Amino acid sequence: MRDFDNMPGHLARRFQQIAVAVFHGEVDEAGFDLTPVQFAALSAIEANPGLDQATLAGLIAYDRTTIGGVVDRLVQKGLAERKASSTDRRARILSITSSGKQTLEGIGPAVDKAQRILLRGLSDDEAETLMRLLRKAVDAGNDLSRAPQRTPSVGTPRR
Repeated sequence: MRDFDNMPGHLARRFQQIAVAVFHGEVDEAGFDLTPVQFAALSAIEANPGLDQATLAGLIAYDRTTIGGVVDRLVQKGLAERKASSTDRRARILSITSSGKQTLEGIGPAVDKAQRILLRGLSDDEAETLMRLLRKAVDAGNDLSRAPQRTPSVGTPRR
């Protein structure tokens, strides 16, 4: 019998479950209605003015076929705008609204608190090591994902 409690895939899934629960708990308590994926998308839109939906999907490592639904919800909430590209009729150019900027500013403390809660059982050095190792493992496996993270050819470097 395999010891699934010591398998990286099982632990990664559990950590993701915990991360989503903590995010929702803190964000809901702060009075915001945003999912982790919507937060990532809105943050990427703000950081990359004028990006299209396909680029957004790559930036946040989200499936290109379903990113439209995420953007739909951001638009419905008045947090982002979507317009047809002037150079490519198939592309949709995204921008953040003033309400979206206010939401990101207001939600920041709740998101920061959620990140601290996720690392609360670790010392500062352990938290730094965990983050370094997670980045290393994710970067090494990025091409194996159904939705690999892609950085735009022009824009902000990945942190």
